[in-house]
Amino acid sequence: MDKRIEEIIEHVGKLEDLEVYIFLILLLFTLWFIRNTVKYYQGEKKAVKRLYRFAKEGEVQSQYQLAKRYQKGNAVRKSCNQAAFWYQKAAYSGDEKAQEHLKLFLEKRRRSRKQEKC
Repeated sequence: MDKRIEEIIEHVGKLEDLEVYIFLILLLFTLWFIRNTVKYYQGEKKAVKRLYRFAKEGEVQSQYQLAKRYQKGNAVRKSCNQAAFWYQKAAYSGDEKAQEHLKLFLEKRRRSRKQEKC
């Protein structure tokens, strides 16, 4: 009888240790996830700054990529006006994709007559 009680107590003790280990693993995972998320957004912020700098200097591909980011709100505040501006810059520089996007963009804009929708 005493042997059986000791086994039960030992088993309960192991479960408590298991809960502590699970808690520590979850805590470490959460910290890792937060760190990597912050790192990702900092990288996106740097990428947008570089894109903006190159776009201002006249680099056509950067102008097009920046316009897409503004249109979708990817790592920047969504802005139809900024998207149209950068599409127009890239289109005037000869980028065919930007010309197509600008054409579609302006057609959508004319149909909806709303500035919020891109």
